[in-house]
Amino acid sequence: MRRAALHNLGCKVNAYETEAMQQMLEKAGYRIVAFDQPADVYVVNTCSVTNIADRKSRQMLHRAKKLNPEAAVVAVGCYAQVAADKLRQDPAVDLIIGTSQKSSLPQMLEEYFQNREQAELIEESGRIRRYEDLSIDRVSDHIRAFIKIQDGCNQFCSYCIIPYARGRIRSRRPEEILREAETLAEAGFRELVITGIHISSYGLDMAEEERISLAELMERLDKIPGLERLRLGSLEPRIVTEEFAGRLSRLKTVCPHFHLSLQSGSDTVLRRMNRHYTAEQYREGCAILRRHFDRPAITTDVIVGFPGETEAEFEETERLIREIGFYELHVFPYSRREGTRAAAMPDQIPEPVKKERCGRLLALDGELSLRYRRSFLGQEAEVLMEEKMVLEGAEYLVGHTRQYVKGAVPWDESLRGRLVTGRFDCMLTDEVAKLASIKGMS
Repeated sequence: MRRAALHNLGCKVNAYETEAMQQMLEKAGYRIVAFDQPADVYVVNTCSVTNIADRKSRQMLHRAKKLNPEAAVVAVGCYAQVAADKLRQDPAVDLIIGTSQKSSLPQMLEEYFQNREQAELIEESGRIRRYEDLSIDRVSDHIRAFIKIQDGCNQFCSYCIIPYARGRIRSRRPEEILREAETLAEAGFRELVITGIHISSYGLDMAEEERISLAELMERLDKIPGLERLRLGSLEPRIVTEEFAGRLSRLKTVCPHFHLSLQSGSDTVLRRMNRHYTAEQYREGCAILRRHFDRPAITTDVIVGFPGETEAEFEETERLIREIGFYELHVFPYSRREGTRAAAMPDQIPEPVKKERCGRLLALDGELSLRYRRSFLGQEAEVLMEEKMVLEGAEYLVGHTRQYVKGAVPWDESLRGRLVTGRFDCMLTDEVAKLASIKGMS
């Protein structure tokens, strides 16, 4: 029995695909081992969202070859797709598989072990038209499971390489999504997270007579027996309409936790980024969510130091963030990505300026996040218990509410994977609240 080790870099979509590849290899007879252990196959699911991600991908491939020079080292995914010409010249890499060919992994390995020749399977991103059939029936050591519903992106933001790595949008057929969700619910997963490269575009590539929207897909998933929670991945602001929010608010499983990508609160920066909304449209999307949900957790991404960003433009972003009052911010300094339009833009921002602006937003994030978490003190909440943590010298079992606020109870192994209802008593740390007066569990 050959041994296989897998390592994931990048986003939740990559994590899902790594899990799917692991299960494919298990079915093909491989024994899965940790990545730092001796193996016959090392699979690195690469990322290419930034130049740093490219470097990390190369580092992991080289580390794998050092672990066992005789092993088959496989570069899969986004970096493999956009940098195949470089990987062909890299003696550490034996197989190169693009973003739409992962299901071919077992067969390519079989052929490699017969002839020991470098091989690749890359489909030009502009020609990718089909959704690759990947699925999972379990998730390793987790309480919640991710379900990928689509791939690709048509947005072509000026800073982003992903449309060139992933290709145009391709939606997964709803019956396949429902079948996988039912399998995972039957396996005991209480919460499913809907993920993809650009889930707001789900269904737009389908034939008109077959097309369903993201809202309709969520309505179908809501009916699955045993499923307690549905959590949406990152959304485009323009998808949030009164109709969309109203439909979701009527579903028992949908968590009031919405990640709306902002990137900048300045209209002039948004235009340079080729984002297709204004700050006012974003502001209205948040208002709509708050009309339909009770204190929804709204989180976002912000890019700091985009080419040409002036102090005044940055302050527009800062003011909008404070006005909206996000639960959490994910703050990224702009990273120049070769192959994107933004990389060639004038007025690139110096690193010290990016660092200073990031620091200001991170401080604001800490202030807003703590305020949101503290608003739940003294109130009843339902927490899905997940993992052990040591807090203030004591052992706790920690999980998340439907809003993704962390709650903790004294350590009790029997509660892991269960829903516990109680009242938030106090803050153990700035990020974790203690759940006391437990009333029920399921």
